[in-house]
Amino acid sequence: MDKEHSAPEQRKVSYRRWAARLLIGLVLAWNVQCAILFLWSPQAFAPGFELSGATGEGMLRGIGILFLMWNVPYAVALLNPSRYRVSLYEAIAMQSIGLLGESALLLTLPAGHMALHSSVLRFITYDGIGLAALILAAWITRSKEN
Repeated sequence: MDKEHSAPEQRKVSYRRWAARLLIGLVLAWNVQCAILFLWSPQAFAPGFELSGATGEGMLRGIGILFLMWNVPYAVALLNPSRYRVSLYEAIAMQSIGLLGESALLLTLPAGHMALHSSVLRFITYDGIGLAALILAAWITRSKEN
């Protein structure tokens, strides 16, 4: 047992750590699920980005690969959000960049591209929810010294 904390305090820390893991795990699972779908069934999603054929499928598979790469800090933070705090902060930064970038992208889309508009809006919604979950995970695992 940690010498600095009593048994009830240790349980409280453990509950907070598991709650944070749940939040991080949900975001990670959502990202990985999207990546796998883009890799295995790109033809189902290409039309939502106004893409088609081999080019559209290749583009969606590439995005799927990028999603997997981007989730390394999420997976590390999931192991122990208190110990691997930097990875949690990296995940928050990445999620923020996604949300801001997609929001800017949405503003630049010309009228008449409803499928693309809807796809970008789904990513904005997801990234907003994911960002809130990651920030909550960071907040509940903050140390008392901070």
